[in-house]
Amino acid sequence: MKVAVLSDLHANRQAVEAVWEHATQQGCERTVLLGDYVDYGADPVWVLDFVYQRVQEGAIAIKGNHDDAIRHEEAHQLGGHVQESLAWTRQQLSAAHIAFIESLPLTAEWGDCQFAHANVHDPAHWAYLDGRMEAVRSLQVSQHPFVFCGHMHQPCLYHLSSTGKSGDFSPVDGTPIILSPMRRWLAIPGSVGQPRDGNPAACYLTFDTDSRQLTFYRVPYDHERAAQCIIDAGLPLFLAQRLRDGR
Repeated sequence: MKVAVLSDLHANRQAVEAVWEHATQQGCERTVLLGDYVDYGADPVWVLDFVYQRVQEGAIAIKGNHDDAIRHEEAHQLGGHVQESLAWTRQQLSAAHIAFIESLPLTAEWGDCQFAHANVHDPAHWAYLDGRMEAVRSLQVSQHPFVFCGHMHQPCLYHLSSTGKSGDFSPVDGTPIILSPMRRWLAIPGSVGQPRDGNPAACYLTFDTDSRQLTFYRVPYDHERAAQCIIDAGLPLFLAQRLRDGR
């Protein structure tokens, strides 16, 4: 089965629409959503409705830290522009949207795969997998050969051998990677709605559970339109510029 894995949508309708069209063209049969559906962008209602519809169709969806902060802001260390964006986002959402967010789990398991927003070794504290050492911590805790996390906004792939040797590399857009059964793997798809590696194109990945083939993709979208929507909503200009710069 080919699975589409999306993370960090961040209320960016234009990016989500482009990625969903691309994933559909790849023949994906199931969807996994790794959290952070709201904040930063101008279309939190549309994106949450999209996520809800995918869940109704059988998708796996987990909660991200920005989703959690809608109800529990005091538990998160947020900068000034994030607080402003979060307050605006909260005003847009209905009670049903908030209840849906609250219903989402922090981690999920499916077959040989485990999913979390930030990490699997301490998912409630949202620590970044910002290097090989942190990724290995999650791989050592997980009982699954394939782990998928978001939160980093940059695509990356880590691996751990049975002898404890670890490695990492930056994937190439559209180039399939066959995941060796001699290693355990942790993949970070990057961000759909706010990439931060200097490339404004949206990120996601597909995983074929039968062939063990993993493919990272970059999907260009109308980021200028998404940036203008942020400006028109009265959100901080910094958030619009991030989409243009991909940082």
